[in-house]
Amino acid sequence: MNKSELISTVAEKSEISKKDAEKAVAALLDTVVETVSKGEKVQLVGFGTFEQRTRNERTGCDPRTNTQIIIPASKVPAFKAGKAFKESVNK
Repeated sequence: MNKSELISTVAEKSEISKKDAEKAVAALLDTVVETVSKGEKVQLVGFGTFEQRTRNERTGCDPRTNTQIIIPASKVPAFKAGKAFKESVNK
């Protein structure tokens, strides 16, 4: 499912226009991105948690030259599925 299919499904299930559903989906996604970027968690009970995690600096290998390189530390977004979400997937 892509973003436009998600918008259509949200509009259908909530019985609102596609334009309003698009605004709602965009607002949700923007809020999650902004909050996680600040280092805060977004926890949706039954669905899951969006959070920021830190990757430590590590050594990697450049496949073209076969030399070792240092990969700097970075922050990455992460999602951990909630219990109800996991259970519905495993049915």
